Amino acid sequence: MLAESVHSVADSGDQILLLLGRARAERAETEQHPFGFGAERYFYAFLVAVVLFVVGAAFSCYEGIERILHPEKLTSAVVAFAVLGIAIVLESFSLRTAVRESGESRGDASWRSFIRHAKAPELPAVLLEDVAALCGLLFALIGVTLATITNDDRWDGAGSVAIGLLLGCVAIVLATEMKSLLIGESAGADVEASIVAAAQAGPEVERVIHLRTLHLGPETLLVAAKIAIRHDESAASVVEGIDAAERRIRAAVPIARLIFLEPDIYHAARADITDPAVIAASRVSRRARRRSPPSSAS
Repeated sequence: MLAESVHSVADSGDQILLLLGRARAERAETEQHPFGFGAERYFYAFLVAVVLFVVGAAFSCYEGIERILHPEKLTSAVVAFAVLGIAIVLESFSLRTAVRESGESRGDASWRSFIRHAKAPELPAVLLEDVAALCGLLFALIGVTLATITNDDRWDGAGSVAIGLLLGCVAIVLATEMKSLLIGESAGADVEASIVAAAQAGPEVERVIHLRTLHLGPETLLVAAKIAIRHDESAASVVEGIDAAERRIRAAVPIARLIFLEPDIYHAARADITDPAVIAASRVSRRARRRSPPSSAS
C-alpha cells in the first residue's frame, strides 16, 4: 500500500513536470538559442523517467524488501481493499482517456510503434504511466489479498517489489525513447516523402540529392537538403526556385519551420551512397516513383 501511495505521488509530480516542459518549450527564440526551446519537452519527459525510477521503482523495491524481511501486520484489510478498489476505478478512467487521446495520433500504427516513434513525449509518457499505475494497483491488490488469506504479511512486501520492478521497466523504456529524442531524431518516412515530393513538384528542382531532417521539438522540424538544379540557371532563377521550393515544403509540412536548401549540379558518379542523407533522399524518391501512376500514351 505504501509503495503504491508513493507511486501515486510520483505520478502527480510527473504530470507537473510535463506541463512545465510544455510551457517552457513555448518561449520565443533568443540569440543564444536561435532554434527555440522545443527540446525542453523532451528534457522534462526524461526527468519523468528519472523520477519514476528513483522515487517509484527504487523506493518500492526497498519498501518491499523491508516488508519481506520485517513483516508488519495489515492494520485494516477492509480499508486497504476499499482504497485499492476506488483507485483502480479512477485509474481505469484515466487510462481510457489516455488511450482515446493517443489513438488519434497513433493512426494505424501498433502501440509499440506509436511509443517508439512518437515525437510528442507527453502522450507516450502518460500512457506508460497509466498502464504502470493500473498494473501496480493490481499487484498491490493481489499482495494484500494473499496476505489476508494466508495470514502471511510478506505477500504485501512481494507486491511492493513487483510494483518496483514494473516501474523500473517503464522508466527504462521511457528514458530510452526520450534519450533518442534529445540526441535528435529525423522526421518519419511519410513526412520525409512529403518534403521530397514538395521540393521536386516544381520545374526548378530536378531532384533532391540528399536530405537531413531533425526534430527540434514536436512541432518544429529542421530541414536541410541539397537540391539539383539545371546547369544553365541564372543566379536570380536559382534564388526564385529555392524560395518556391521552400514555400511548397512549408505548405506540405507545416512543422518544417527551418528550411535550408543548397543548390548543386547532380553528378551520379560523385554521390556518396554510404551517406545517410543520400540514402534517405534516394529511398524517398524511389517510394515517390512507385506511387506515381504511369503516364498514359498519347
